Amino acid sequence: MAIYLSPSMLSIDFTKIGEQLAIIEQAGTPYIHLDVMDGVFVPNISFGIPVIKGIRKASNMIFDAHLMIVEPEKYVEEFRKAGADIINFHLEATQDPKKVIDLIHSTGAKAGITIKPNTPVEAVKPYLRDVEMVLVMTVEPGFGGQKFMENQVPKIHQLAMWKKEMNLEYDVQVDGGITQENVKLVLDAGANVIVAGSAVFGKENIAKACKDFFEIFKEYE
Repeated sequence: MAIYLSPSMLSIDFTKIGEQLAIIEQAGTPYIHLDVMDGVFVPNISFGIPVIKGIRKASNMIFDAHLMIVEPEKYVEEFRKAGADIINFHLEATQDPKKVIDLIHSTGAKAGITIKPNTPVEAVKPYLRDVEMVLVMTVEPGFGGQKFMENQVPKIHQLAMWKKEMNLEYDVQVDGGITQENVKLVLDAGANVIVAGSAVFGKENIAKACKDFFEIFKEYE
């Protein structure tokens, strides 16, 4: 199973954004995780379409857009135009998840579906055949730097089991409080796309932080 690191731009130094994106890309990181917050669905505001459009010119990485916004269907096309390769929306943020998935696919992007800690994993099962990624939040969405919620690990394991039982190929992504010290918990459960914010951009040597994750990943590939 291929395992990927997706550093969270929420933790980047925005005064050095081009420099730090180049560091993780040159280190061999394939993804950048873009945390889009609207101040409504989550109690914080981050960045949006203009920022993504701007950094798209400076990076060849896969743009993994995590939309923590209400009514994501209204903005899917604009995020795709801005450069998002994967568009991940919250199950809890829309009345019609299948409609959002179909809209994402119509733009040529890959579709991901995300659940908060209080949402049972069974809620995403009806959509597993339709998406390329399922994201399990291991913190309450809205802020960086929170402590990892170990009680969410069984959801990852269940998604990995369904993936095998249903002969599907979706990625299982995990976001929230992941560090080099606890990442094996989610890898053991079956996650293969790892979001890390402060554990990458919060380190003095960002390239080394990425490579430290890669060394752990090798044990599972």
